[in-house]
Amino acid sequence: MRASLPLALLLAASVACAGDDAPHSYALTETPLPVGADATEPNFYTATDGRVVMSWIERVDSSTHALRIAIRSTDGSWGEPRDVTRRSDFWLNWADFPSVAMLADGRLLAHWPQRNGSGRYAYEVRMAESRDEGRTWSESVTPHQPGIEAEHGFVSILPFDSGALVVFLDGGNNITSAPAHAHGDAEHSTPMTLAANRWGNAPLSPATKTVVDARVCDCCQTSAALSASGPVVVYRDRSDTKPEIRDIVISRLVNGAWTPAVPVHADNWEVDFCPVNGPMVQAYGDTVVVAWFTAARDTAKVQVAFSYDAGATFGAPVRVDEGNPAGRVGLQLFDGAAYVSWLERGAGDSAFVKLRRVERDGRADTSIVVSPSSGARSSGFPRMARLRDGLLFAWTVPGRPSVIRGATYRRVE
Repeated sequence: MRASLPLALLLAASVACAGDDAPHSYALTETPLPVGADATEPNFYTATDGRVVMSWIERVDSSTHALRIAIRSTDGSWGEPRDVTRRSDFWLNWADFPSVAMLADGRLLAHWPQRNGSGRYAYEVRMAESRDEGRTWSESVTPHQPGIEAEHGFVSILPFDSGALVVFLDGGNNITSAPAHAHGDAEHSTPMTLAANRWGNAPLSPATKTVVDARVCDCCQTSAALSASGPVVVYRDRSDTKPEIRDIVISRLVNGAWTPAVPVHADNWEVDFCPVNGPMVQAYGDTVVVAWFTAARDTAKVQVAFSYDAGATFGAPVRVDEGNPAGRVGLQLFDGAAYVSWLERGAGDSAFVKLRRVERDGRADTSIVVSPSSGARSSGFPRMARLRDGLLFAWTVPGRPSVIRGATYRRVE
C-alpha cells in the first residue's frame, strides 16, 4: 500500500507562537527524504543549532544492510548520505531501531542493535562516534558488559555535559544456562533492568554502568530529555505484584543519583506481557511533557501530561486519540504547545499517522491526518522532529521493497 499524502493541506489553525500573538497558518506537504530504495526504521535528532540528523536502515544486498545518516541544514537542504556501518549481523526489528544524536561539540554518536549469538533475542547495543560529520567512525563499543547473549536495546541518547547520557534496557544480568523461557532464549534469574552509562571524551566503559531501575518492562522504548533541573528518563515500569501493573514512570538524575520511579499517571494497566509501546518525553526549562499509550481497563488511549517542576509532579493527562489507537507515539514541543503524533487504526489493517496540538492548559486542537499508513508491525514507529518553523515527519511504508516517506508541517507566513 502506498501511503499517499494530501499535498499542500492548508490548516488555518489560528495558532499563536510562543511570545507572538499573531495567528499563523500551517501547511502539510509531502517532503523528499535522502533515503534510497528498500529503506526502513527512520529516526531523527534535532541539534541545538537547528540542524536535523536523520538515520535509517537501507538494504545493500541480500545479506547486508547499512545504517546511514544525512544532516538537514537549517535552510532545508540535505547533506550527502553517509554510512555509519554496513553489516550482515544487525538485529533488525520494527520496534528497536538505531539512533544518531549530535553532541554539544558537534560529534555524532550512533547506536545500533547487533546480534551476538544464535538465540532469537541474543543481541547487544553497539555505539560509535564521528568527529567529522559522519565521514569516518570510531570502533564500536558497548555500554554494557559485552559478549552476554541476552537482550540489550531500546536506547535513548541524551547529550549532557561534555558528552552524552546513554539509557538502555539491559537483560544481561545473571543470565543462566537454563532452558529458554517464553520471551527470550536464555533464562533470566533477574528481571530486565534499565541502565545508564556516560559517553565522554574517553572510550565508554561497561564498568561505569549504573542501574536506574531494577525491574522494568521487557521491550518498550525508553525516552530521555534534559530539563533545567537535569536529565529525566521515562519508560514502562513493571510492578512486583500479581497481576503486574505496567505503567509509564519517570526517574530524574538529582545530585548524581537516579530518583525512585514515580508514575506519570496511575493508569493501573494490568498486563502480563510487554505491549511494545514506549513513551516519549520532551523538556523546555522545567516544563516536562510526556506522551504515552495505555490500554488500562480494556480501553486503548494515547495520553499526554504536563509537569512544571522538572518532572517531580504531573497534572491530569489529556487524551488525544480518536478511539482506536495503536500507539507508537511521537512528541515535540513547538510554538509553546505539545504536538503529539500516534498511529490510529482504521478498517482492516489500515491505519493513519495522526497529529494533535495540545496547549499547556490542556486544550486540544482538532487532529489532522499526516498520512495513511498500516497497522502492521512492519510499518514501524513514525518519527517526528522539530524544525525552526515547524515539524518534520518520516514513516515506513511496508512492502517489498519497503519505503520511507516524509512530510513537513510548516508555518505559512
